Amino acid sequence: MSNDTTRVIPHWIDGAERASTSGRTAPVYNPATGAVQAEVALADDVEIADAVASAERGYRVWSDFSIAKRQAVIFAFRELLNARRAELAAIVSSEHGKVLSDAMGEIARGMEVVELACGFPHLLKGEHSESVSTGIDVYTIKQPLGVVGIISPFNFPVMVPMWFFPIAIAAGNAVVVKPSEKDPSASLWLAKLWQEAGLPDGVFTVLQGDKQAVDGLLDSPVVQSISFVGSTPIAQYIYENAARTGKRVQALGGAKNHMLVLPDADLDLAADAAVNAGYGAAGERCMAISVVLAVEPVADALIAKVTERIAKLRVGNGSSTPEPDMGPLITGVHRDKVASYVDIAEKDGAEVVVDGRGFQVDGAEGGFFFGPTLLDKVPTSSAAYTDEIFGPVLSVVRVSSYDEGLDLINSGRYGNGTAIFTNDGGAARRFQNEVQVGMIGINVPIPVPVAYHSFGGWKQSMFGDAKAYGVHGFDFFTREKAITSRWLDPAKHGGINLGFPQNN
Repeated sequence: MSNDTTRVIPHWIDGAERASTSGRTAPVYNPATGAVQAEVALADDVEIADAVASAERGYRVWSDFSIAKRQAVIFAFRELLNARRAELAAIVSSEHGKVLSDAMGEIARGMEVVELACGFPHLLKGEHSESVSTGIDVYTIKQPLGVVGIISPFNFPVMVPMWFFPIAIAAGNAVVVKPSEKDPSASLWLAKLWQEAGLPDGVFTVLQGDKQAVDGLLDSPVVQSISFVGSTPIAQYIYENAARTGKRVQALGGAKNHMLVLPDADLDLAADAAVNAGYGAAGERCMAISVVLAVEPVADALIAKVTERIAKLRVGNGSSTPEPDMGPLITGVHRDKVASYVDIAEKDGAEVVVDGRGFQVDGAEGGFFFGPTLLDKVPTSSAAYTDEIFGPVLSVVRVSSYDEGLDLINSGRYGNGTAIFTNDGGAARRFQNEVQVGMIGINVPIPVPVAYHSFGGWKQSMFGDAKAYGVHGFDFFTREKAITSRWLDPAKHGGINLGFPQNN
């Protein structure tokens, strides 16, 4: 609950900020200081209904825009975003805590999807078959779904919603974005930018809220699809409940990504990759490498190289100058949860090589900091191995062979991303065919596909009908109609035929 002096971050409905009347708010922290910098509104049922109704009105207007007019708006949005992305990065850093260069990188990856959407006319073309029977043609057209919901996680408040909304809008839909209540301001900033680019009111709506807002979107008969990224339990909840109401769903869940290092690998390259992929974004990303499977005898040498690199990492306020390598975690509660997994690993017999528990930054003792942590000899039965920690904790598991490492990856419940480090092309080719994971890196630690491919994992890392962005995204946000057409030649028409059309 806010007091009279605390700024309350509002919704964006009908092309304007909408103050909440629900009486419910949640704190928005500055993770680098631990201080509450604002409150965010938490929608009630009336505000949820208003947001959806506004989006439905916006859809009626926007779906009637010509392709050329839609494309002009998306191009204008891209140009505005490119010119002002530093402003957006500062907002992300202040609420999420990530370093500014990481925030800029997040925006750049999201802009790839905007740029893909700029070329959308080609991807919305139907197909045409002439004279499938005498005088009869068949062709297909792609039409928007209507109102679509996007539920965004805290770790990428710009990039993840941008995996979805540029394509949804290009296809003629109206979107309702429900940002994470931990960092809600970026979506509000994007809404204002869309308005400046010429998007009609209601086509981009921001609904601030918690589970009540999520359930409101899931239950709404107007909302035709849900796109989500977050933890596996929530992804499964969204998938089951959205499907129950007949919606299309793309729900991307959690991960436990492994990096298999073979004895012939370049260990300096592998160590750099492990540090970048394990500690970048403070480990708060579903494509982070959290387990290194070291095929003996390389473990000791690799651990030494990783430890040497960890010692050089600078942790601090992501907005400070000079810029640190790693910022804080999102909340104090999450920091303590990450620490609990290190406790579990140690209790289960793992060796704590580098310990990030109790880490503090001078002058920011209240910040939610956690130092880069390296664990060795982590038992595969430990929760520190099986669970997604979502923090800067890198576990080393020693294996005797390629086959043992592959079996560990394939026996896990997640299948999001994985990587192999080797100089053997045959081993890499075998790995890409045998591993049961949706996104694979060969000497690349974070194999996030570019925008014209698609993002998504296997097993409990993804639930639903389509991957994010790429061609999958355009298929997800459109419905196809098949039309069978005959235009009669008056000189030849006559008679009745009760059967199927025949070629004569």
